[in-house]
Amino acid sequence: MNKLLFTILFVLVSTLGFSQTLTKADFLEDLDFLKRTLPAKHTNLFAKTTKATFEKLVDDIASKADSLNYETFTVALFKLMVSIKDEHTFVEAKFNRILPIQLDMFNDEVYITAIDPAFASLLGTKLVAINKHSFKQINALFKEAILSENRSYFNDHLLRFINNPAFLKGLGIIDSDKEAAFTFVDRNNKISKIKLTSSEGNDLKKLNLTAGAVNLLSKKKKGNYWYDYDAAHKILYFNYTTCREDPAHPFDQFNQELFTLINAEHPNKIVLDLRYNNGGNSGILTPFIDQIKNSYLNRKDSFFVLIGKNTFSSAVMNAVELKKNSNATFIGEETSGSINHYGEVRGFSLPKSDIVIAYSTKYWEVWKGKKGPLKPDIDIKYTIENYMKGKDEALMSIWPQRPQPKGKPISSALILQ
Repeated sequence: MNKLLFTILFVLVSTLGFSQTLTKADFLEDLDFLKRTLPAKHTNLFAKTTKATFEKLVDDIASKADSLNYETFTVALFKLMVSIKDEHTFVEAKFNRILPIQLDMFNDEVYITAIDPAFASLLGTKLVAINKHSFKQINALFKEAILSENRSYFNDHLLRFINNPAFLKGLGIIDSDKEAAFTFVDRNNKISKIKLTSSEGNDLKKLNLTAGAVNLLSKKKKGNYWYDYDAAHKILYFNYTTCREDPAHPFDQFNQELFTLINAEHPNKIVLDLRYNNGGNSGILTPFIDQIKNSYLNRKDSFFVLIGKNTFSSAVMNAVELKKNSNATFIGEETSGSINHYGEVRGFSLPKSDIVIAYSTKYWEVWKGKKGPLKPDIDIKYTIENYMKGKDEALMSIWPQRPQPKGKPISSALILQ
């Protein structure tokens, strides 16, 4: 799916303010518009539900219009989208506050990976509760508002919204979008309770957070695509973060540089990391796919593709093509995107709230007969302990486990060992 479409939707939502004093009539007008418009625009809205069910759920929201506010209305729409069971049909609401914390999931539990510097000592501790709601209760509430058939999709979206105070308020977990109380526990069972004040904006990258695991190879550089060569172990690491061209460094040029290095250095292994790629234009990677298929590296013990819970949409399409047409070994976790899926997203705004509803216009059958996400050949269980030490279990399964020589490391990749 074209990443530009997501960008357009984001810009549209971000530039349209919303009224916190929406009336019952406003909600009813939005719902009537949604009921008429989404079935007309979606390529096959009732593939996994019925028209009667959809209309009843819309009417159920309308029956509560007297008690709705922007946050509860937004979450009600999220719950409506769950019933459609299309991972590319979703709600893009105007969220203008964010809590200064980043969480990630390890073994089905959630831990702090970045936080306001005032609470840096809590990095790596486990989430127990938010505003006296246990994580088990929070998980259950999120499952009402986020598709959960695909475990990776659910986990990815839970982590995306768990620091969103408006979303938490809409679920009834907190009472205000200005602050939230968190409870954490460390490995010694020490309980810590803190209050976090939300900041304006919705981009966590703009906040000055203290982060753990700064030495991970996957975080070494920034950009849509980049590589790092470990000459000592003759392993080439290729990080493909988003299926989108970098105007300053077109992918064709990048790909030529990559294979020039391969021809010159003759590495023993190449790693394509798709774990953090949530899609865009699947055609961008085509030059690489065409060349790697004909390379001496196209062997199961030389070509490795990393996938995970953030691998979505066009990145899944790229992974599936490599699964079908190369000898690569796939390592990591199940993808959040399904192999065959609805997509090619467009969107429309609800007239009163300005909430954007994204919807699918095309069905992509990239591997006939396959259902669900793409699964790895080698399943990786990541741990918070290794993460905080800058160790990446997926890469550890590829890199030779050798003692690090004394003195300065000869490669940043050795930090992973």
